[in-house]
Amino acid sequence: MAALKPKPGADLRDAGVVSVGDGEGTEDIKMAVYSHGQPTPSLRDAKLGRPMVIEIIEKNFEYLKREKTSNIYGTLLLGTTAALSGVTANFIFRYCFKVKYDALKTYASLTTLPFLSSVVTYKLFVTDALYSDNISKENCVLRSSLVGVACGVLYPSALAFSKNGRLAVNLKNMYGISVYHALR
Repeated sequence: MAALKPKPGADLRDAGVVSVGDGEGTEDIKMAVYSHGQPTPSLRDAKLGRPMVIEIIEKNFEYLKREKTSNIYGTLLLGTTAALSGVTANFIFRYCFKVKYDALKTYASLTTLPFLSSVVTYKLFVTDALYSDNISKENCVLRSSLVGVACGVLYPSALAFSKNGRLAVNLKNMYGISVYHALR
């Protein structure tokens, strides 16, 4: 692949490119100058250092303390993802255990229970503590991630395993099929 080079006789000023060595720019006006072969400016060039990032995060935390609707939407989003995780876990375990009955009962319980448990747990452990200033920013992030993992992944998976495992064992008892043959 050949690199693009300027045509001979083409004026670089027409294209808006100023070469670095011109010396025509004033010292008080700083402009980004791009010459062929140089990498484009990145975020590191903007000098977003650690203090600037910490200041942005602190402003966002202060905004979250004042604005309650974003916490409601975030809590509902966490609950919805937990419910979808429950549906997915239920689908996988029903397929693996070859359970063909009581679908509505398991899907209904595996959407509502993870949704409600994650919403209530997040409100008790994160939102209320954040509003009362009893929690540090690091602790808030840790608590919210633990609530997301526990109520959004572990609880729906364990619930789906226990419900569908019980239904698979009941299938064995009802029809006299061994669990080994039912899982094949």
